[in-house]
Amino acid sequence: MLSDVHSSCPQRLKPDHHLSLHRHDWKSCLPRPAPIMNVRHRAGYTSGRMNARDPKQLLYLSHADVESIGPPLAEIIQALESMFREKGEGRVEMPPKIGVHTLPDAFIHAMPAYIAAQKAVGMKWVSGYPENSKRGLPYIAGLLILNHVETGMPLAVMDCTWITAQRTGAATAVAAKYLARGESETVGILGCGVQGRSNLEALKVLFPIEEVRAYDVHPERSAKYAQDLSAELGIEVASVATAREAVVGSDIVVTAGPILRQPHATIQSGWLAEGAFASLVDFDSYWHPDALRQADKFCTDDVPQLEHYRQIGYFQNLPPIHADLGELVTGRKPGRQTPAERTFACNLGLALEDIATASLIYKRALEKSVGTWLPL
Repeated sequence: MLSDVHSSCPQRLKPDHHLSLHRHDWKSCLPRPAPIMNVRHRAGYTSGRMNARDPKQLLYLSHADVESIGPPLAEIIQALESMFREKGEGRVEMPPKIGVHTLPDAFIHAMPAYIAAQKAVGMKWVSGYPENSKRGLPYIAGLLILNHVETGMPLAVMDCTWITAQRTGAATAVAAKYLARGESETVGILGCGVQGRSNLEALKVLFPIEEVRAYDVHPERSAKYAQDLSAELGIEVASVATAREAVVGSDIVVTAGPILRQPHATIQSGWLAEGAFASLVDFDSYWHPDALRQADKFCTDDVPQLEHYRQIGYFQNLPPIHADLGELVTGRKPGRQTPAERTFACNLGLALEDIATASLIYKRALEKSVGTWLPL
């Protein structure tokens, strides 16, 4: 497929251009006066017998495409909350993610899911390599495929990095809606990369955030994070020198460093205040077991997946699990019940979240004529 793309003429067309697909024919890159059958179109454009619903075509969305049409976080949060309600009612399908591991603490995961209510099915193929920053590459990279729910035919292939960042922040916001105090104003962010940014942006949608304390093992990153997010969100974001400064006294704490099989356990017992909520985006990597044991309620987005991770060596010192997000959203189990509870959400990152978000993006791509049509 990719070799076909690179050997053909450019396909990012305006709706009034029609190009043939004959390889190695430079004349095929010239405008044609009339539509022909063998055509690639911009999304949503129709001509002759080829259109956006042709089952023998798929829509390719690059990172730039996805980012340009990505829905606002408020919409993603709403979509994920609806998805978790469906999950809580048992109306979704998602096996635990499977993966291969070419390096220590690196992963490549296959993540399929089906959401009947959204008529959305597909799979994300995603990698996470902690050392990529030294190469000028992102920690998270990959692709997501959407399929037609009635035929199984591929509908779209899209870059998944923006999706992964936004849905992770949105999942934290959904968990916080049920587990954090509604008046939470102060946030501690540990790990000032892509996830640290998206989590704060999502929390700002639901909470009256006024002050943020940002910590990173690379001080220059927390300094830039503070500068950028202060300007973007119009709130006070300060870079702090230690992890303890980010945690102590914060209403909400988000740890968003690399995921490690053996936690470095920086956050100690007593640092997280009574009444605070913590979102463990990086699993338990930042948390000492004694700090985790202070949880009054410890929740996750999917219990079977967490148990799967336990079997392969992660999460060896977790407290008992109170509920998953589907149980919280449907009211089967209570969220926060008192102002003094310490509550935790360890969201593992679900394929359901990716598919719910990708479905929104695909619809917007069709509406806005974004992307490149490729033949199967």
